[in-house]
Amino acid sequence: MKIDVNGTTHDTDPRPGQCLRTLLREHGHTEVKKGCDAGDCGACAVVLDGKPVHSCIVPALRADGASVTTAAGLAPGDDLHPVQEALVREFGFQCGFCAPGMSVTASCLTPEDLPRLDKRLKGSLCRCTGYRPIRTAIRSVLDDGAPDAAAACGGHDDGHGVGRSVTPEPARRVVQGREPFTFDTPLATSALVLRVLGSPHAHARVTGIDARAARALPGVVAVLTHEDAPQKRFSTGRHEHRTDDPDDTRVLDDVVRFVGQRVAAVVAETAEAADAALRLVDVTYDVLPAVLDPEEARRPGAPLIHPDRTPADRVAEAGRNVLASLHEGRGGDVDAALAASAAIVSGTWHTGRVAHAQLETHGAIGWLDDDGRLVLRSSTQVPFLARNELAHLFDLPRDRVRVHAARLGGGFGGKQELFVEDLVALAVLRTGRPVAYEFARTDEFRRAALRHPFRVAVSLGADPDGRLTAMKVDVLSNTGAYGNHGIGVMFHSVAESINVYNCPVKRVDAEVVYTNTVPSGAFRGYGLGQVILGVESAMDMLAEELGIDPFELRRRNAVRDGDALLTVHDEPEPDLRWGSYGLDQCLDLAQGALRRGNGVEAPQGWLSGEGMAISLIAGAAPGGHHAHASATLRADGTYVLAVGTAEFGNGTSTVFRQIAATVLGAPPEKVELRTADTDLVDHDTGAFASAGTVVAGKALTSACTALRDLLADGAAVGPEGLTTHGYDDGKERSMAFNVHAVRVAVDAETGSVRVLQSVQAADAGFVMNPAQCRGQVEGGAAQGLGSALYEEVLLGPDGAVQNPVFRTYRVPQSADVPDTEVYFADTHDTIGPFGAKSMSESPYNPVAPAIGNAIARALGRRPFRQPFTRERVWRLAQKQPAPGSAPTPS
Repeated sequence: MKIDVNGTTHDTDPRPGQCLRTLLREHGHTEVKKGCDAGDCGACAVVLDGKPVHSCIVPALRADGASVTTAAGLAPGDDLHPVQEALVREFGFQCGFCAPGMSVTASCLTPEDLPRLDKRLKGSLCRCTGYRPIRTAIRSVLDDGAPDAAAACGGHDDGHGVGRSVTPEPARRVVQGREPFTFDTPLATSALVLRVLGSPHAHARVTGIDARAARALPGVVAVLTHEDAPQKRFSTGRHEHRTDDPDDTRVLDDVVRFVGQRVAAVVAETAEAADAALRLVDVTYDVLPAVLDPEEARRPGAPLIHPDRTPADRVAEAGRNVLASLHEGRGGDVDAALAASAAIVSGTWHTGRVAHAQLETHGAIGWLDDDGRLVLRSSTQVPFLARNELAHLFDLPRDRVRVHAARLGGGFGGKQELFVEDLVALAVLRTGRPVAYEFARTDEFRRAALRHPFRVAVSLGADPDGRLTAMKVDVLSNTGAYGNHGIGVMFHSVAESINVYNCPVKRVDAEVVYTNTVPSGAFRGYGLGQVILGVESAMDMLAEELGIDPFELRRRNAVRDGDALLTVHDEPEPDLRWGSYGLDQCLDLAQGALRRGNGVEAPQGWLSGEGMAISLIAGAAPGGHHAHASATLRADGTYVLAVGTAEFGNGTSTVFRQIAATVLGAPPEKVELRTADTDLVDHDTGAFASAGTVVAGKALTSACTALRDLLADGAAVGPEGLTTHGYDDGKERSMAFNVHAVRVAVDAETGSVRVLQSVQAADAGFVMNPAQCRGQVEGGAAQGLGSALYEEVLLGPDGAVQNPVFRTYRVPQSADVPDTEVYFADTHDTIGPFGAKSMSESPYNPVAPAIGNAIARALGRRPFRQPFTRERVWRLAQKQPAPGSAPTPS
């Protein structure tokens, strides 16, 4: 068949059943992305004979004789289509994985589509931006009278230093799809393909695997089982100290502990051969008793999931399925303090599983370089930690392993894991050939980690003036079948969530429990969102009980600048510092915006209510978050910046260039930035814990400052250039605050909830890039809205995920997300670079409790199970109990 792509004719012979997306990518059009392969996300959108289509659901044969235009061909040469120009101008992307498809879809819109813009964008998902800048960009093209939102964020000017809304350097390439992501490399199409066979059982012992027929299939290179895997146990969760996580996982195991766990891997010349071979692998199982409910899992007699693990493996009580626990208090007897309080409120909240839903799925390509070193190109937030663990697993010196990342299509903590790299490494070392393993969208739900489901019980006591007298928090966290991040999430969840309030008597009881369900892992907020839901909902109940304005109640009880930051056992947090304080400003800014309103009223007959919540988060992980960086001035006058952290929509690559412009006066065209490669710098803990700007940024600032000082002292630039190094250990941590406020409308007849006004005030210290930082807040608010109202991964009675696609797992679409008003406190931090504080995870945390509080105010009845779905809100409005006599297993 013949197909015209961006004006070039291709003679091609598609394979039986091949879709247009894969055909285009095989011909080098990597601007056509893979997000779902089900027609749900729009990342693969192209124009087919003048109409926008999702190429993943168009048979390749249908394009015979047709004309196809991709994002790279919307304008001649390197020019941009007006929509693409607008997306660049308005910061209409963060990770940028959706941007090429989004621009294709938008390029086909006309001014007549403006009244139905959200509907027209229904098939194009963005997980990062919150949609506001995308809508603004498109409207500015279709309607010349639309406002320039970027100008409202601080505007664009001719400067390139910190404090300005500097456009990301790769912006033009991103919107055209020319900026490479993990699989946008020729090696992805020439490498061997790896496919995984998953377990059909929640708990079973593998008693036999017959792979003879699979190995005999033409094109099959290897079938790997637990007999081929290292015996070492490890954790997929990665931290600076590997002992932060339990050793409870094997690359391939002879015991499976959740439905979907990998049992065997096929490595083949083609995807078709690999898929066919999977069907020929015959596995026999001895099915074991399973436990899905965390309450049941820790009761006597429950099936044991990791009976052989011990405290030496960082598993506290394997005989109770308890991975870790915390039972601490300060200030005396909390029950006595509660009993003596003038006002007491209590409640128990449940949170469901939430998927990261980043558009680029997990994946890695591995090979042996000319020196025989193992090399992985991976969609990882933690290339150095991945390298270290691979070296540990396969008994290799660290300098014999290289891991590097291209631009990542989102992560939100989900790529702080080893979900693909270990299996790719095993396959490369076994076959000696390049191997590629890319998750399908269903794998992201069934095999990657999800947000920890929590049960959070909170009791608060206060005096007649609303001063807290006692706080009691009881937490049960479900880590699923494996403990990746379970320990850290449990401890972190009950840290800043309760330390934001001064209270003389506090008590925390928390346990994290194994169940035979899909594993939980690192997710934006790292457990804070779950516990903040309980604490902030209880604070709202207390405000109602005492007749005190909820903003005022927080003012009376929140920590203030200089207060001791205590753990629950009366010891100060050793590395937290008051670098700056802006919570008071955030409360005023959010309350003022809510009082002013935005002119949007509730539909007739709907009930309305206001809600708010606050959150505190510490920048970087406790115990040290290390970053090395270097700055080089070449003899030709160009600068090379090397930083270990990864860019996945966090905006650090732009901030790093701004730092160089500020310190060195380096013009953008003279700067080359290299990131996320274990060959570049000594070490970088990774792009997580909101540490990109405040830790890696400090390391780069040190390197640039040292270079500037050398040049000022007359140092010569030799043929090899002049290089300086910077380092920060992240052991001094400041704190950022966020206040979210909403007005909602609730239809009691249907349970529908509509957010009428969304406001967030953020204490980000000195804002390094106002437009980018605003985007972080808007994106966090949108993600928080999704998990508040409808995002939930559902499990069946056998433990299998029931909704593993975007069609049934509802990621917020443009029509679901209102514009969030963003206000920044005026603070300057003494710890972060240039006075900046972290602002990537924290905007997510207060959103769900604010919405829950608003629903409670509207209905006069409080929701206790998140998400607050239409059915749950309807039952609440009708004063009906939830189905079933017992809580649904979390």
